[in-house]
Amino acid sequence: MSTWPQCSMLYDGSFAGFLSCVNESFRQKVYPFYFLPPHTPQNSLYPLLEVPTDPTLAKALYQDLKTRFSQAFQQMIACSFLTCLPQRERNIFDVIYLAFHHALPQDHTDDRILVLTRAIQHLLHEAKQYQGTIQFTNYGGVLTSQIAPKNQVLPLLRPRLCQQLSGNAFLLHDKVHRQALFYADHQWKIRPLNHLNLANSFQDNLPFQVLWQQFYKTIAIPVQEAR
Repeated sequence: MSTWPQCSMLYDGSFAGFLSCVNESFRQKVYPFYFLPPHTPQNSLYPLLEVPTDPTLAKALYQDLKTRFSQAFQQMIACSFLTCLPQRERNIFDVIYLAFHHALPQDHTDDRILVLTRAIQHLLHEAKQYQGTIQFTNYGGVLTSQIAPKNQVLPLLRPRLCQQLSGNAFLLHDKVHRQALFYADHQWKIRPLNHLNLANSFQDNLPFQVLWQQFYKTIAIPVQEAR
């Protein structure tokens, strides 16, 4: 597909980090064969390039996906990153490279497009299964629940949950992807959260309010605003 020399890219695992890798690839004219998020074994035959996340460049590229192509293409790229597709980043990069340097296939059954659309269908199906089935427990005034999805469904679950539970503070923890959706005072954030063991917290008599104050600091909402 490309005559550019191949490499492996080490990045922070975020979507902005991935888009920063795309920018760096285009700038240096190298083709990333592997994308290595944190804590991934770095055994590779290709030269390793560590790419820092540049939110400004990432935002510009994300907007460019819509301006140069379409909003549907932009959404396909964003949703694909939430999937559990093996070698997800490489599959997404192949399509982005194709769009910028050649042309997007008009046939939606093209394997490069089809692999992403099927992964997105799996993501949407899993998110739909979780809607309406999440059981929350009230811990010190904070509705809390944990899920273990295959895909990163928190961004898809967020709009409905924030609407349904708008009068409550809540926390939804994704144990698999080690991230959590925090919501309080009509503000929300999705932030990394490696571990949350509510049972042990109560066995140790740790007041949940102390834990929730830590969450407020994480999402940069002043503690005094907590209800």
